[in-house]
Order: sequence, then C-alpha cells, then structure tokens
Amino acid sequence: MKSVVIHGPKDLRVEEQQATAPGSGQVQITMATGGICGSDLHYYNHGGFGAIKLREPMVLGHEVAGHITALGPGVAGFEIGQLVAISPSRPCNACKFCLSGMQNQCLNMRFYGSAMPFPHIQGAFRQVLNADVSQCAIADGLTPGEAAMAEPLAVCLHATRRVGNMVGKAVLVTGCGPIGILSILCARRAGADFIVATDLSDFTLDMARAAGANLTVNMGRDSDGLDQFTPDKGMFDVLYECSGAAPALTAGIHAMRPQGTVIQLGLGGDMTLPMMAITAKELSLKGSFRFHEEFHTGVSLMQQGLIDVKPLITHTVSIDDAVAGFEVASDRTQAMKAQISFV
Repeated sequence: MKSVVIHGPKDLRVEEQQATAPGSGQVQITMATGGICGSDLHYYNHGGFGAIKLREPMVLGHEVAGHITALGPGVAGFEIGQLVAISPSRPCNACKFCLSGMQNQCLNMRFYGSAMPFPHIQGAFRQVLNADVSQCAIADGLTPGEAAMAEPLAVCLHATRRVGNMVGKAVLVTGCGPIGILSILCARRAGADFIVATDLSDFTLDMARAAGANLTVNMGRDSDGLDQFTPDKGMFDVLYECSGAAPALTAGIHAMRPQGTVIQLGLGGDMTLPMMAITAKELSLKGSFRFHEEFHTGVSLMQQGLIDVKPLITHTVSIDDAVAGFEVASDRTQAMKAQISFV
C-alpha cells in the first residue's frame, strides 16, 4: 500500500508500506479521503511546531474516512462496505483523566500523525488502515470527503461545548481557516445571534460570509476594524480565537464585553496576553484541546443536514500528487480544505 511520509521540512514522500490484518476488535479500512490539517502543514513546511519536532520519518494525516473491507475477531455492528469516519483519537481509557471523563487529556494518548511522543505515532494517510471499532463512526449518507471533515468539526463542537450557553450571543471569530469557519457553523447551530469574523485573506473572509458570518473584517487592510465594537467596554460575548496569533487575540479581547468568554483554539505558540484588560473585564479565558464524544456527534449533525461542510472542501488531489496537495493547502489565498484521494 502507499503511504504519505514526512522526512523533514519540504521532504514529503509517497512510499510503499506493508498492510497487516486487523486485530481483535478492529476493522480494516480501505482509505478513501484524507484532509490536510494545519498540523500536517507545520510538519511539511517546518518539520514540526513549537517544541514538537520530527525525529524520525512519520506517516502524516488524521482527518480520514474510508470503507470497511475486513472485520477482525469479535467485531459486531459493522459491515463490509460501510463508509466510516475514523477518529484519530485513541485514549488509553485507564489513566486518571480518562477515568474522570476527560479522554482528550489522556496521559497515554495515541493520536494519528503526532511527533509529540517518540517513537512517533504514525498517521492515517495510507491506503489501508486498521482501526479500533471505537474510533469508527458509520457515515452512511455522506461522501468520503464530508466524512473526513468529522475530525475538525469535532474540534469546534468541543470548543462550543466549553463555552456553554450560546443562545442570543454576539460572537467574534478570529482566524478563518477551516477551524474558524467550522466554529462559525457550530456557533450558529448553538444559537449565536450575531457573528463577526476577522482574517488577513479576502478568500477566507468570503468563505466566512458564506458560512453565515454577519460581518467580516480584513485586519490586514483595516487594523482598526474592530474599533467599532470597543465602545462601552466592548460588545462580544464570546471570542473563538482560531489563529494562534497574539495580535488577533489582543484585538479580540479589547472588543469583548465584561464577563465574556474567550475560547482559545489556535495553537501558534506562547503569546503575551493583555492581562490588565482580561482582569478588569472579568473575562473567562478557556483553552480547548481536541475532542472525544463530539466526533460521533459531528457525523450525526452532518448526516442530518444540520451542518454542511461541503463548501469548505476546495481541492482534492490523488495520493501520487500529495506534494502538490500540501503546496496548495499552504496557500490561504485559494485553499480552505485540501483533501487527498486514496483511491
């Protein structure tokens, strides 16, 4: 089978690897589609991000879907030929965080395509994958491309859950990549009344408006674009910070109303925060990291037509053209979500 393997910055190779039979409690999946994520791009462009660096070749990818082609011993409730969205999150279910219901904080997490531990956790950009049944959500009625969007959608559903009540809220979303756009969709589905989105790219801001943002601001052209929301101590109830950039977070905080909630999704490294403003406004600053049960919820919402991710999928390339796919995915002037076809 073919796999997409990163060896270092700009050193991405399509290599032959050996497929194995599924084990007990596993299904074998012939992969159909994989979405290129921001973390994949960090490995491709920089060999890692922050303190996380590649120390050995690693199969990339964690936003994937495919069709079941074999059932391992003891598997029930699944059938050969079914399309499944595959959660990349494999908590141990034995550590203190798993046992307290915080599987996303698992001490022994095995997350596809992660260089955080060593040896690295190999990813899912491969033509054949064996997955535990607990990772698989039956995705009947969806296209493989839609099913592969379940992972980033779950990230945003988890963040929305962390915020709490959204009904009638005014929401600011900073950073309009896939996570920002999906955050707009999640916030609106959860009851948000007014949504403003900021970014530096007209292309991504056009996507934000199409996704339901009431207003967009290009902060590259209009660095004071949020000033209209700062009088009387600000107006936004919720800030989804999806860029990981300190200027975006700072500008957003100044537009927040007192006792609002900042939910940080973007992972751009450590940032200097305007602590005086956070303190004086009594803001709640929350982190949001990965997801767990929200993965299956995301698949269900897509199946019911309550969240439409199709417009986010702007490019699809073959596995043999994976390098071209990573290059186009790196261009925020034309790509929202680039996917790889494995068939």
